[in-house]
Amino acid sequence: MEVIALFKLLETFKLVYETRNFSKAAELLFISQPTVSTQIKQLEADLDTILFIRNGRITITATPQADVLYDKALDLLDDWATIREDMHAPRQTTIHCKIGVSHTFAMVLMPDLLIDLSNAFPHVSFSIKLMNSAEVAQAMNQHELDLGIIEKPLATPALIRTPLMTDQLVLAGDTAGPWLIRETASGVYYYTKRYLEEQNIQGPIIEIASNALIVSMLKKGFGCSIVSKRAAADLPFQSLDPGFERHFYLLQREDSSKTVIHSLKSFIQQWALTQNEYKTRG
Repeated sequence: MEVIALFKLLETFKLVYETRNFSKAAELLFISQPTVSTQIKQLEADLDTILFIRNGRITITATPQADVLYDKALDLLDDWATIREDMHAPRQTTIHCKIGVSHTFAMVLMPDLLIDLSNAFPHVSFSIKLMNSAEVAQAMNQHELDLGIIEKPLATPALIRTPLMTDQLVLAGDTAGPWLIRETASGVYYYTKRYLEEQNIQGPIIEIASNALIVSMLKKGFGCSIVSKRAAADLPFQSLDPGFERHFYLLQREDSSKTVIHSLKSFIQQWALTQNEYKTRG
């Protein structure tokens, strides 16, 4: 099989594995569903194994062989993308870096960090994606991001997690309610849930999957919420005990081979130190 054809099959396999749906994978690849089915059958024939068990017209189940292939395919596809970048390096000096950032960090710290990154690395083209902490970790594992910054101490064996800086949470807004809380996969949800349980607060509760929207609602005098002290600068707030101090973390894949990613990681770590020092002095 030609190398290019193999990578096309692996790209198709990757999307089928992640979506567990042939039709959805076809939509994402802009090809027909029968073409996706044909490519998966070809890959199964080449590997002499079954990758997916079809349960009716829609539902499919991945086999243990598919689980193994998925991890290997991510590495191969990532290496191939790096090779293609290296081959075009003499003609295309711009390097692309995709960073996934959790909502609190994106709102209160990412603007300054992105400006400093852009100034320090003019040859790097940055793409910033806002996600909750769990989504950032998942996208990192799927090789969709080069770096991640989260606010939840998630543990995953394929990722290197480095503490960046502390973040003090406070209770902001009108405590008469309603409570504005993040979704369960967000970094701040754990602390909010703990506070509500400790204070025996039952609600009412409104779930909002955006820190920026929550802060905007608080500024309008509506509701209360557990938020970063950095985000509550213009809001009435109550300090919370040290148990509501958390960390922001930097995520990097263990198998990352791009030199620029290591340089960016070092820069972000040094930048975070200056922010902590500034906070201490302030």
